[in-house]
Amino acid sequence: MSQFIYGLHAIKALLNAQAESIERLLFINTGLNPAIQALQELAKQNRVAIDLLSKSQFDDLLGKEAVHQGVVAQCKNVTGFNEEVLEDLLDDLKKPPFLLLLDGVQDPHNLGAILRSANAFGVHAVIAPKDRAVGLTPVVHKVACGAASLTPFIQVTNLSRTMEMLKKRGIWLTGLDEHTEFSLSKIDLKGAVGLVLGNEGQGLRELTKKNCDHIAKIALPGAIKSLNVSVAAGCALFEVNRQRS
Repeated sequence: MSQFIYGLHAIKALLNAQAESIERLLFINTGLNPAIQALQELAKQNRVAIDLLSKSQFDDLLGKEAVHQGVVAQCKNVTGFNEEVLEDLLDDLKKPPFLLLLDGVQDPHNLGAILRSANAFGVHAVIAPKDRAVGLTPVVHKVACGAASLTPFIQVTNLSRTMEMLKKRGIWLTGLDEHTEFSLSKIDLKGAVGLVLGNEGQGLRELTKKNCDHIAKIALPGAIKSLNVSVAAGCALFEVNRQRS
């Protein structure tokens, strides 16, 4: 069964990492901007078929609310991207990176909800380990409501090594832990940032904590002091977006 992936960054990552999974690229048949032209050239280099559609055909295919930026990839057997794609994505960004790192989230409903929130708040990529964590399952795609096809989901072999690479690039990593006294709202999140969340049961692993620049919590005035990981992600992403806006 085919799936549709859209958005300039996601499709460029797909062409660089999994071009063989693309059945065809669909473009709106209008004037081309440099980013679209670059994608078409990359598609030709990878021998990916290109079709031009009218705007009305795009709307019929995806719905009028889809933020497709004029290009859609019809794909099969797409998995998460790898760390090489992450570095390419970071090199291409024209603004400070906003990343979300997940330390072993295992519930597909949680991952789907997190991807949906990540896309809504403008996260450039969601990063997770390949092992002992859920990937892009059909349930994840369903719960994400299209966000799994918009925000790159990058699976890495070694999360700690990836965190070290991100810090060398000047990205400040903030881990969420309910047991600290330091509030997330007190941290400057306006620059290059990565939020790091743990899994449903154990939270952040100790090695992951050590690789964070800050450990903070979401201040909760109520009697219950912990949140489901997908809810915590939404709250933390809102705080980053609030500061960056």
